Amino acid sequence: MQLVVQPTGEVRCIYGEELDLHRLGKLAIARGSHVEPNCDGDWTADLSPVNGPVLGPFHSRSDALTAERQWLEANWLPSVR
Repeated sequence: MQLVVQPTGEVRCIYGEELDLHRLGKLAIARGSHVEPNCDGDWTADLSPVNGPVLGPFHSRSDALTAERQWLEANWLPSVR
């Protein structure tokens, strides 16, 4: 899990359960994307909550989730540094 610490002390990350984030203080959790099936049974990752693109379609949900995480790590986390 990557934690990005701002000069203000704010910590940002892609939520995971590897660490007990409650130990860092009050949490504010917000959705970074919507991974949903389409009418063809494929999956997309809509990153519009963080001003990103719609990724996909993918044949499996796990592929969409992997693409979502890769995009967030490459594009969203670095932008808050």
